[in-house]
Amino acid sequence: MYSVFAVDDEPIVLEGIRSKIDWEGSGFTFAGEATDGEIALSMIHELKPDILITDIKMPFMDGLQLAQAIKQTQPWIKIIILSGHDEFDYAKKAISIGIEDYLLKPFTPDELLSSLNKTASHIDKERKQLSDISKLKEELKSSAALLKKEFLNNLVHGSAEMSTVIQKSSELGLNLISRYYKVLISRIESRTENLQNQQEACSLLNSYSTAINEAVSFFHHSNLLVCIFKGSTQAELDDNTFRAAETIGHIATKNEDCTVLTAIGKTVEHLSQLSSSYEDAKNILSLSPSLKTSTANSNAAASRIISSDDLAENGESFGSSDNQQGNNGSDFLDISENDPLVDRLKYAGKNDISAIIEESMTLIRNNPGQFKVFASYILVDLIFAVSKLIEKLGGDVKELKPEILQRKFIDDAVRDEQNFTKILEEVLDFALEYRNSKMTGKYGDVILKAKRYIEENYADQNTTLTSVAEAVALSPNHFSTIFSQECKTTFIEYLTNVRLENAKRLMRETDMKGYDIAYECGFSDPHYFSYIFKKNTGLSPREYKMTFSS
Repeated sequence: MYSVFAVDDEPIVLEGIRSKIDWEGSGFTFAGEATDGEIALSMIHELKPDILITDIKMPFMDGLQLAQAIKQTQPWIKIIILSGHDEFDYAKKAISIGIEDYLLKPFTPDELLSSLNKTASHIDKERKQLSDISKLKEELKSSAALLKKEFLNNLVHGSAEMSTVIQKSSELGLNLISRYYKVLISRIESRTENLQNQQEACSLLNSYSTAINEAVSFFHHSNLLVCIFKGSTQAELDDNTFRAAETIGHIATKNEDCTVLTAIGKTVEHLSQLSSSYEDAKNILSLSPSLKTSTANSNAAASRIISSDDLAENGESFGSSDNQQGNNGSDFLDISENDPLVDRLKYAGKNDISAIIEESMTLIRNNPGQFKVFASYILVDLIFAVSKLIEKLGGDVKELKPEILQRKFIDDAVRDEQNFTKILEEVLDFALEYRNSKMTGKYGDVILKAKRYIEENYADQNTTLTSVAEAVALSPNHFSTIFSQECKTTFIEYLTNVRLENAKRLMRETDMKGYDIAYECGFSDPHYFSYIFKKNTGLSPREYKMTFSS
C-alpha cells in the first residue's frame, strides 16, 4: 500500500480526489488532505505519505513552495502537481524541483489513477536501487568516503587535530562552522537478526543521508549511523535534529523487520566538545534495551528517540537502570504490566474520559440483556487500572479512596445505566486529579498542557502541530516525537479523535445538521468530515445519529 496526501484550496477538487478513486482496491490509502500549503506541511511532516498530490496555485504557500519544502525534509515523497494553468514556466519549475508528474485540470479519475500507478512503480524501482547493498559497500570503500569517515570518526572521538579541523573539513567539502552542535547516533537492527534486511535498511539510509538538513553523517560499524548537526540557534539545532531522527526512523522501518533506536547527545558550543555530545549519545544507546524484542509491528513501536538534553533537564542519570523510568511522579511512568487502559490514563484529558465512557456503553449496548455482567466487568477493570496508575505515582488506593475497592461499590454502581456512567466519570476524575497533582515533570507538563490546549482549540481549523508546539514552547519536531512516544498515538490522530468525539457528542445531544457539526468541530469540509467519521467509526454521521434517535 502507498499512502497519498492531497492539497488543494478547492474543496470540490479534494472531494473528487477522495471519493472518485477506489483507494484500497487500487493499492493505495488516502492519508489525509489540506486546503493550503502551510497546514499541509505540518500534517505531511507527521503523516509522512509516499505520494503528495498538490495544486500549484494556492494562498499562503503554493504548490511549488510546498514541493520545495517537502523535497528538502522528506526527499522520498513523490509529488504530482495539479494545475489549471497550461503554462510552460510552471512545468519547467516543477520539473527542476523534482516533480514526478504534472496533471492539467480538469482531469479524470482514470488519469489520476494512471499517474498514481506510474508513481508507485517509480517508488518500487527507487527503493530497490537505493537499498542495493553492493552499491553501499562500493561507496563506503571509495577513497573519498574513507577519508571523510576517518576525519569525522576522529572528530567525534576527540582525536582530531583541532588546529587543522576547519581546513581539512573544507578540503573534504564539509562546512562545519556554526554556533551550536550535537551528535546523533541511530542503531539499526533486524528483529529476526536477518543481516540482509539490516544492511538494506542501512543502504537506504545512506542514500538519503545527504538530504538531512544541516548535518554530516557516516556509518560507524555496520549498523550505527552517526550524524553531526549544527545550528545558528539552539532552537534551530533542536528542530533539525528531531526532524532528522524521525526521518531516519521512518526510512529504516520501511522494512518491517527493522528497528531504530536513536540517541541524541547534548548540545555543545565548540567542535572540540563534539566528543562529549558523542559520548552522551553512545551512553544512551549502551543503557537502552534493544527494540528487537518489541512484539508490535508498527513503525511507532519499531522506532524510538531518546535525547540527552531531555534526560538531563529531568535530573536523570545514565548510571541508573531507571534512567528512562521513574516513580512518584517522574516523566516516564514505567507501566510494565502492558495494560492499555493504564497507558491511556497516563495523559488522558477531558475528551478521553468521554471516549472511555462511550466505548464502555457501546460494549454494553452490543450485549443486550447483560447490563450488570458487562458493567461490573468494565468497572472492575477500570478500578484495577486506576489502582496501578496511582501506585506508579507513589500512592495507594486503599488509603486514598478505599470505598471503590468494596464489592458494595460495584453492586451500587451497576443498578442502572445512568448511575453507572456517573460512577465511571467519578472514578476517572479521581484518577486524573491525583495524577495531575503528582505529575510535575517536563514530559507530564508538556503532554497535559498540549491536551488542554487541544481541548480548548480543537474547533479552530488552524490548530496544527505547529500551533500546539508553540503553545508548549517546543519545536514542532521535538514536540511531535514526545507526543507520539508518550501517548502511543500521533498528534494528528489524537487531534482528529478529539474532533470526532466532540462531533459524536453534538450528534447525541443536539439537533445540529451534519455540516454545522463539521465546522463546529474544526473540519474545513463537511465531505471530508463524513469520510473521516465513517473511516473511524464504520458509520456515516447520519447512521450514527440515527442510532441515538431510534
